[in-house]
Amino acid sequence: MTSTRDYYEILQVQRNASAEEIKRSFYKLARTYHPDVNKEPDAAMRFKEINEAYQVLSDPDKRAAYDRFGVAGVSGNFDGGFTDIPLNDLFESLFNAGFGARPRTRRGPQPGAHLKTTLTLEFEEAVFGADKEISVPRLETCSSCKGSGAEPGTTPTRCPQCRGSGEVRRATQSIFGQFINVAPCPRCNGEGEIIATPCHECGGQKRVQVMRKLVVKVPAGVDEGTQIRLQNEGESGTVGGPSGHLYVQIAVKPHPQFQRDNQDLLYTLPLNIAQASLGDEVRVPTLDGDEMLKIPAGTQHGKTFRIKNKGVPNLKRSGRGDLVVTAQVQVPTHLSEKQKALLREFSRTLNGHTPTEDKGLLDQLKNTFMGN
Repeated sequence: MTSTRDYYEILQVQRNASAEEIKRSFYKLARTYHPDVNKEPDAAMRFKEINEAYQVLSDPDKRAAYDRFGVAGVSGNFDGGFTDIPLNDLFESLFNAGFGARPRTRRGPQPGAHLKTTLTLEFEEAVFGADKEISVPRLETCSSCKGSGAEPGTTPTRCPQCRGSGEVRRATQSIFGQFINVAPCPRCNGEGEIIATPCHECGGQKRVQVMRKLVVKVPAGVDEGTQIRLQNEGESGTVGGPSGHLYVQIAVKPHPQFQRDNQDLLYTLPLNIAQASLGDEVRVPTLDGDEMLKIPAGTQHGKTFRIKNKGVPNLKRSGRGDLVVTAQVQVPTHLSEKQKALLREFSRTLNGHTPTEDKGLLDQLKNTFMGN
Protein backbone atom coordinates (compact mmCIF):
# COMPACT_ATOMS: atom_id res chain seq x y z
CA MET A 1 0.00 0.00 0.00
CA THR A 2 1.22 3.50 -0.83
CA SER A 3 -1.00 6.35 0.29
CA THR A 4 -1.74 9.25 -2.04
CA ARG A 5 -2.45 11.55 0.91
CA ASP A 6 0.16 13.86 2.41
CA TYR A 7 2.01 12.06 5.22
CA TYR A 8 2.04 15.16 7.41
CA GLU A 9 -1.72 15.48 6.93
CA ILE A 10 -2.20 11.81 7.84
CA LEU A 11 -0.27 12.26 11.10
CA GLN A 12 -1.94 15.65 11.71
CA VAL A 13 1.35 17.53 12.21
CA GLN A 14 3.00 20.54 10.60
CA ARG A 15 5.81 20.04 8.05
CA ASN A 16 8.31 21.48 10.53
CA ALA A 17 7.16 19.17 13.36
CA SER A 18 9.88 17.73 15.56
CA ALA A 19 10.57 14.00 15.78
CA GLU A 20 8.97 13.95 19.24
CA GLU A 21 5.81 15.66 17.95
CA ILE A 22 5.56 13.14 15.11
CA LYS A 23 6.05 10.29 17.53
CA ARG A 24 3.36 11.51 19.94
CA SER A 25 0.85 12.17 17.17
CA PHE A 26 1.43 8.67 15.80
CA TYR A 27 0.87 7.19 19.27
CA LYS A 28 -2.42 9.03 19.64
CA LEU A 29 -3.72 8.10 16.18
CA ALA A 30 -2.52 4.50 16.38
CA ARG A 31 -4.44 4.03 19.63
CA THR A 32 -7.56 5.46 17.99
CA TYR A 33 -7.50 3.42 14.79
CA HIS A 34 -5.88 0.13 15.82
CA PRO A 35 -8.20 -2.72 14.63
CA ASP A 36 -8.18 -4.25 18.13
CA VAL A 37 -10.16 -1.30 19.50
CA ASN A 38 -11.76 0.37 16.48
CA LYS A 39 -14.33 -1.79 14.66
CA GLU A 40 -15.31 0.77 12.02
CA PRO A 41 -15.01 -0.60 8.45
CA ASP A 42 -12.24 1.82 7.41
CA ALA A 43 -10.23 1.60 10.65
CA ALA A 44 -7.74 -0.98 9.34
CA MET A 45 -7.08 1.10 6.21
CA ARG A 46 -6.60 4.27 8.27
CA PHE A 47 -4.23 2.42 10.57
CA LYS A 48 -2.12 1.25 7.63
CA GLU A 49 -1.95 4.83 6.36
CA ILE A 50 -0.81 6.02 9.77
CA ASN A 51 1.86 3.28 9.90
CA GLU A 52 3.10 4.14 6.43
CA ALA A 53 3.34 7.84 7.22
CA TYR A 54 5.15 7.21 10.51
CA GLN A 55 7.69 4.81 9.01
CA VAL A 56 8.68 7.52 6.54
CA LEU A 57 8.56 10.61 8.75
CA SER A 58 10.25 8.95 11.74
CA ASP A 59 13.31 8.09 9.64
CA PRO A 60 15.47 11.22 9.00
CA ASP A 61 16.73 9.98 5.59
CA LYS A 62 13.28 8.90 4.36
CA ARG A 63 11.73 12.14 5.65
CA ALA A 64 14.33 14.24 3.80
CA ALA A 65 13.67 12.30 0.57
CA TYR A 66 9.91 12.67 1.02
CA ASP A 67 10.21 16.42 1.68
CA ARG A 68 12.24 16.82 -1.53
CA PHE A 69 10.57 14.41 -3.95
CA GLY A 70 7.26 13.41 -2.31
CA VAL A 71 6.03 9.79 -2.40
CA ALA A 72 8.28 9.07 -5.38
CA GLY A 73 11.30 9.71 -3.19
CA VAL A 74 10.37 6.89 -0.81
CA SER A 75 8.65 4.50 -3.23
CA GLY A 76 9.48 0.90 -2.38
CA ASN A 77 10.80 1.75 1.07
CA PHE A 78 7.55 1.01 2.92
CA ASP A 79 7.44 -2.49 4.39
CA GLY A 80 3.64 -2.94 4.50
CA GLY A 81 2.71 -1.90 8.05
CA PHE A 82 2.22 -3.88 11.24
CA THR A 83 -1.52 -4.27 11.82
CA ASP A 84 -0.94 -7.82 13.09
CA ILE A 85 0.93 -6.52 16.15
CA PRO A 86 -1.43 -6.78 19.21
CA LEU A 87 -2.30 -3.41 20.68
CA ASN A 88 -0.78 -4.18 24.09
CA ASP A 89 2.54 -5.27 22.54
CA LEU A 90 2.62 -2.24 20.27
CA PHE A 91 2.11 0.29 23.02
CA GLU A 92 4.37 -1.50 25.48
CA SER A 93 7.15 -0.94 22.94
CA LEU A 94 6.05 2.66 22.41
CA PHE A 95 6.07 3.41 26.15
CA ASN A 96 9.50 1.84 26.58
CA ALA A 97 10.67 4.00 23.67
CA GLY A 98 9.91 7.14 25.61
CA PHE A 99 6.21 7.97 25.32
CA GLY A 100 5.93 9.38 28.82
CA ALA A 101 6.87 6.15 30.60
CA ARG A 102 8.54 6.49 33.96
CA PRO A 103 11.41 4.13 34.70
CA ARG A 104 10.54 1.50 37.22
CA THR A 105 12.20 1.63 40.57
CA ARG A 106 12.89 -0.93 43.21
CA ARG A 107 9.70 -2.33 44.63
CA GLY A 108 8.51 -0.26 47.57
CA PRO A 109 5.81 -0.79 50.17
CA GLN A 110 3.12 -3.19 48.96
CA PRO A 111 -0.39 -3.24 50.48
CA GLY A 112 -1.72 -6.49 51.86
CA ALA A 113 -4.48 -8.43 50.12
CA HIS A 114 -8.14 -7.94 51.00
CA LEU A 115 -9.88 -10.97 52.50
CA LYS A 116 -13.48 -12.13 52.42
CA THR A 117 -15.39 -14.47 54.70
CA THR A 118 -19.01 -15.44 55.34
CA LEU A 119 -20.77 -15.07 58.70
CA THR A 120 -24.02 -17.00 59.19
CA LEU A 121 -26.52 -15.46 61.65
CA GLU A 122 -29.67 -16.63 63.33
CA PHE A 123 -32.74 -14.75 62.11
CA GLU A 124 -33.07 -12.84 65.39
CA GLU A 125 -29.37 -11.86 65.35
CA ALA A 126 -29.80 -10.26 61.95
CA VAL A 127 -32.86 -8.34 63.17
CA PHE A 128 -31.53 -7.12 66.52
CA GLY A 129 -27.76 -7.20 65.94
CA ALA A 130 -25.08 -9.14 67.77
CA ASP A 131 -21.37 -9.37 68.56
CA LYS A 132 -20.00 -12.45 66.80
CA GLU A 133 -16.54 -13.97 67.04
CA ILE A 134 -14.97 -15.28 63.84
CA SER A 135 -11.66 -16.95 62.99
CA VAL A 136 -9.82 -15.77 59.89
CA PRO A 137 -6.63 -17.28 58.39
CA ARG A 138 -4.35 -14.50 57.14
CA LEU A 139 -0.75 -13.55 56.45
CA GLU A 140 0.78 -11.33 59.12
CA THR A 141 4.19 -9.69 59.38
CA CYS A 142 6.67 -12.16 60.85
CA SER A 143 7.26 -11.27 64.51
CA SER A 144 10.74 -12.82 64.48
CA CYS A 145 12.32 -10.83 61.64
CA LYS A 146 9.88 -7.88 61.79
CA GLY A 147 9.20 -8.28 58.07
CA SER A 148 12.79 -8.15 56.80
CA GLY A 149 12.87 -11.84 55.82
CA ALA A 150 16.37 -12.21 57.24
CA GLU A 151 17.33 -14.18 60.33
CA PRO A 152 17.52 -11.87 63.38
CA GLY A 153 21.07 -10.51 63.65
CA THR A 154 21.58 -10.53 59.88
CA THR A 155 20.51 -8.11 57.14
CA PRO A 156 19.66 -8.51 53.45
CA THR A 157 22.31 -7.50 50.92
CA ARG A 158 21.94 -5.57 47.69
CA CYS A 159 21.30 -7.77 44.64
CA PRO A 160 24.50 -7.86 42.53
CA GLN A 161 22.63 -8.48 39.25
CA CYS A 162 20.28 -5.48 39.32
CA ARG A 163 22.37 -3.47 41.83
CA GLY A 164 19.38 -2.93 44.04
CA SER A 165 17.02 -1.55 41.39
CA GLY A 166 14.86 -4.69 41.26
CA GLU A 167 14.82 -4.68 37.44
CA VAL A 168 16.90 -5.65 34.46
CA ARG A 169 16.92 -3.93 31.08
CA ARG A 170 17.44 -5.38 27.63
CA ALA A 171 17.83 -3.44 24.37
CA THR A 172 16.03 -4.73 21.25
CA GLN A 173 15.64 -3.49 17.69
CA SER A 174 12.25 -3.04 15.98
CA ILE A 175 10.72 -1.04 13.16
CA PHE A 176 10.61 1.91 15.54
CA GLY A 177 14.30 1.76 16.33
CA GLN A 178 15.94 0.61 19.54
CA PHE A 179 13.74 -0.13 22.54
CA ILE A 180 14.57 -0.88 26.14
CA ASN A 181 12.56 -3.75 27.67
CA VAL A 182 12.34 -3.65 31.45
CA ALA A 183 11.59 -6.79 33.51
CA PRO A 184 11.81 -7.80 37.19
CA CYS A 185 15.24 -9.06 38.15
CA PRO A 186 15.17 -12.89 38.02
CA ARG A 187 17.73 -13.24 40.79
CA CYS A 188 15.95 -11.19 43.49
CA ASN A 189 12.41 -11.37 42.02
CA GLY A 190 12.27 -7.61 41.80
CA GLU A 191 13.06 -7.07 45.50
CA GLY A 192 16.44 -5.45 44.88
CA GLU A 193 18.01 -7.42 47.70
CA ILE A 194 19.22 -10.94 48.47
CA ILE A 195 18.52 -12.70 51.77
CA ALA A 196 21.57 -14.84 52.48
CA THR A 197 20.24 -16.22 55.78
CA PRO A 198 16.44 -16.53 55.69
CA CYS A 199 14.47 -16.11 58.89
CA HIS A 200 13.84 -19.44 60.62
CA GLU A 201 10.22 -18.44 61.33
CA CYS A 202 9.00 -17.30 57.90
CA GLY A 203 11.67 -18.83 55.66
CA GLY A 204 12.47 -15.41 54.19
CA GLN A 205 8.87 -14.76 53.12
CA LYS A 206 8.52 -11.84 55.59
CA ARG A 207 5.01 -12.96 56.59
CA VAL A 208 3.54 -16.02 58.31
CA GLN A 209 0.09 -17.61 58.17
CA VAL A 210 -1.89 -17.28 61.41
CA MET A 211 -5.46 -17.96 62.50
CA ARG A 212 -6.74 -14.69 63.96
CA LYS A 213 -9.88 -14.40 66.09
CA LEU A 214 -11.88 -11.21 65.57
CA VAL A 215 -15.16 -9.83 66.94
CA VAL A 216 -17.63 -8.55 64.36
CA LYS A 217 -20.15 -6.02 65.63
CA VAL A 218 -23.24 -6.84 63.58
CA PRO A 219 -25.64 -3.85 63.49
CA ALA A 220 -29.39 -4.36 63.87
CA GLY A 221 -31.25 -4.77 60.59
CA VAL A 222 -28.63 -6.50 58.42
CA ASP A 223 -29.98 -8.78 55.72
CA GLU A 224 -28.81 -11.65 53.54
CA GLY A 225 -25.91 -10.39 51.41
CA THR A 226 -25.04 -7.38 53.61
CA GLN A 227 -21.27 -6.78 53.61
CA ILE A 228 -19.40 -5.46 56.63
CA ARG A 229 -15.88 -4.06 56.16
CA LEU A 230 -13.31 -4.46 58.92
CA GLN A 231 -10.63 -1.94 58.04
CA ASN A 232 -7.00 -3.13 58.06
CA GLU A 233 -8.00 -6.64 59.19
CA GLY A 234 -6.91 -8.27 55.93
CA GLU A 235 -3.41 -9.55 55.21
CA SER A 236 -0.39 -7.51 56.29
CA GLY A 237 1.48 -5.48 53.69
CA THR A 238 5.16 -5.88 52.90
CA VAL A 239 8.04 -3.42 53.12
CA GLY A 240 5.93 -1.24 55.41
CA GLY A 241 2.82 -1.33 53.21
CA PRO A 242 -0.66 -1.05 54.79
CA SER A 243 -2.80 -4.05 55.62
CA GLY A 244 -5.77 -4.99 53.46
CA HIS A 245 -9.37 -5.03 54.62
CA LEU A 246 -11.58 -7.92 55.70
CA TYR A 247 -15.03 -8.09 54.11
CA VAL A 248 -17.62 -10.08 56.05
CA GLN A 249 -20.53 -11.32 53.94
CA ILE A 250 -23.71 -11.91 55.96
CA ALA A 251 -25.86 -15.03 55.55
CA VAL A 252 -29.11 -15.42 57.54
CA LYS A 253 -30.81 -18.66 58.58
CA PRO A 254 -34.55 -18.89 57.79
CA HIS A 255 -37.13 -18.51 60.58
CA PRO A 256 -39.81 -21.18 61.12
CA GLN A 257 -42.61 -18.60 61.43
CA PHE A 258 -41.52 -15.32 59.84
CA GLN A 259 -40.35 -14.18 56.45
CA ARG A 260 -38.68 -10.87 55.72
CA ASP A 261 -39.69 -8.21 53.19
CA ASN A 262 -37.15 -5.39 53.57
CA GLN A 263 -38.02 -3.91 56.99
CA ASP A 264 -41.35 -5.74 57.36
CA LEU A 265 -41.85 -9.21 58.80
CA LEU A 266 -44.51 -11.47 57.29
CA TYR A 267 -46.56 -13.94 59.30
CA THR A 268 -49.36 -16.24 58.16
CA LEU A 269 -52.18 -16.57 60.72
CA PRO A 270 -54.35 -19.69 60.43
CA LEU A 271 -58.08 -19.09 61.16
CA ASN A 272 -60.93 -21.58 61.17
CA ILE A 273 -64.22 -20.74 59.47
CA ALA A 274 -65.87 -19.79 62.75
CA GLN A 275 -63.13 -17.29 63.65
CA ALA A 276 -63.20 -15.78 60.17
CA SER A 277 -67.01 -15.61 60.11
CA LEU A 278 -67.72 -14.45 63.63
CA GLY A 279 -64.50 -12.60 64.50
CA ASP A 280 -62.17 -13.31 67.38
CA GLU A 281 -59.24 -11.98 69.39
CA VAL A 282 -56.15 -14.09 68.82
CA ARG A 283 -52.60 -14.24 70.10
CA VAL A 284 -49.98 -13.47 67.42
CA PRO A 285 -46.25 -14.21 67.91
CA THR A 286 -43.69 -11.44 67.30
CA LEU A 287 -39.93 -11.31 67.79
CA ASP A 288 -40.61 -9.19 70.90
CA GLY A 289 -43.22 -11.52 72.41
CA ASP A 290 -46.89 -12.30 71.74
CA GLU A 291 -49.39 -9.59 70.79
CA MET A 292 -53.20 -9.72 70.85
CA LEU A 293 -54.87 -9.06 67.47
CA LYS A 294 -58.58 -8.48 66.96
CA ILE A 295 -60.02 -10.32 63.97
CA PRO A 296 -63.24 -8.66 62.73
CA ALA A 297 -66.27 -10.72 61.72
CA GLY A 298 -66.37 -11.63 58.05
CA THR A 299 -62.61 -11.72 57.58
CA GLN A 300 -61.75 -13.12 54.15
CA HIS A 301 -58.89 -15.40 53.22
CA GLY A 302 -55.81 -13.29 52.39
CA LYS A 303 -56.86 -10.29 54.49
CA THR A 304 -53.80 -8.53 55.99
CA PHE A 305 -53.32 -6.75 59.31
CA ARG A 306 -50.37 -4.63 60.44
CA ILE A 307 -48.88 -4.59 63.90
CA LYS A 308 -46.80 -1.42 63.97
CA ASN A 309 -43.10 -1.34 64.88
CA LYS A 310 -42.75 -5.11 65.27
CA GLY A 311 -40.66 -5.57 62.15
CA VAL A 312 -36.95 -5.10 61.43
CA PRO A 313 -34.96 -2.00 62.53
CA ASN A 314 -33.83 0.28 59.71
CA LEU A 315 -30.13 -0.24 59.12
CA LYS A 316 -29.37 3.36 58.10
CA ARG A 317 -31.97 5.32 60.03
CA SER A 318 -34.18 5.11 63.11
CA GLY A 319 -37.46 3.24 63.35
CA ARG A 320 -38.67 -0.27 62.59
CA GLY A 321 -40.87 -1.92 60.03
CA ASP A 322 -44.17 -3.65 60.79
CA LEU A 323 -45.36 -7.19 61.31
CA VAL A 324 -47.72 -7.96 58.43
CA VAL A 325 -50.21 -10.68 59.38
CA THR A 326 -52.05 -12.47 56.57
CA ALA A 327 -55.24 -14.39 57.40
CA GLN A 328 -55.30 -17.97 56.13
CA VAL A 329 -58.86 -19.28 56.46
CA GLN A 330 -58.72 -23.04 56.78
CA VAL A 331 -61.64 -25.16 55.62
CA PRO A 332 -61.90 -28.35 57.72
CA THR A 333 -61.39 -31.58 55.79
CA HIS A 334 -62.66 -33.99 58.47
CA LEU A 335 -66.01 -33.10 60.06
CA SER A 336 -67.94 -34.87 62.78
CA GLU A 337 -71.63 -35.59 62.29
CA LYS A 338 -72.50 -32.78 64.67
CA GLN A 339 -70.37 -30.32 62.73
CA LYS A 340 -71.90 -31.39 59.45
CA ALA A 341 -75.42 -31.00 60.84
CA LEU A 342 -74.68 -27.53 62.17
CA LEU A 343 -73.22 -26.42 58.84
CA ARG A 344 -76.24 -27.75 56.95
CA GLU A 345 -78.58 -25.86 59.29
CA PHE A 346 -76.45 -22.75 58.99
CA SER A 347 -76.50 -23.01 55.21
CA ARG A 348 -80.31 -23.17 55.25
CA THR A 349 -80.53 -20.03 57.37
CA LEU A 350 -78.48 -18.14 54.79
CA ASN A 351 -81.24 -18.61 52.23
CA GLY A 352 -83.72 -16.36 53.99
CA HIS A 353 -82.13 -14.93 57.09
CA THR A 354 -79.03 -13.00 58.10
CA PRO A 355 -76.62 -14.90 60.37
CA THR A 356 -77.10 -12.43 63.22
CA GLU A 357 -80.75 -13.41 63.43
CA ASP A 358 -79.82 -16.90 64.53
CA LYS A 359 -77.87 -16.20 67.71
CA GLY A 360 -78.28 -19.65 69.09
CA LEU A 361 -77.02 -21.36 65.95
CA LEU A 362 -74.04 -18.99 65.66
CA ASP A 363 -73.08 -19.68 69.25
CA GLN A 364 -73.22 -23.40 68.57
CA LEU A 365 -71.02 -23.01 65.49
CA LYS A 366 -68.53 -20.94 67.45
CA ASN A 367 -68.39 -23.39 70.32
CA THR A 368 -68.08 -26.39 68.00
CA PHE A 369 -65.36 -25.09 65.62
CA MET A 370 -63.39 -23.05 68.14
CA GLY A 371 -63.40 -25.71 70.81
CA ASN A 372 -65.21 -23.67 73.48
